[in-house]
Amino acid sequence: MAKHKFDEGQTLYGFDGEATADERFQILSDLEAEYTEQLRAERNKRLAATDWVVSRAMELGADVPTEYKVYRQRLRDTPKHFINLRTVEWPELGQDVWPQN
Repeated sequence: MAKHKFDEGQTLYGFDGEATADERFQILSDLEAEYTEQLRAERNKRLAATDWVVSRAMELGADVPTEYKVYRQRLRDTPKHFINLRTVEWPELGQDVWPQN
């Protein structure tokens, strides 16, 4: 079985003691899904905080300011670049490049 990307060699336990390889993979897959859900929830909260800019631009028939377009796109792309909230580096308004790792 392939090693899960979250597998750092930590001891994991299943229902009957130390997890088997299959249980280990499932535990880590579940953890990844939970982290992804939390990351997307935070991302959505940050997007929602700037929705007013898009709405206002649409009301006025104007373009959304470039810095907001870039910021919002970086937020939408965040789940592609980071696995979980412990390691994520959130973009900042006005930041036009990804942080260097």
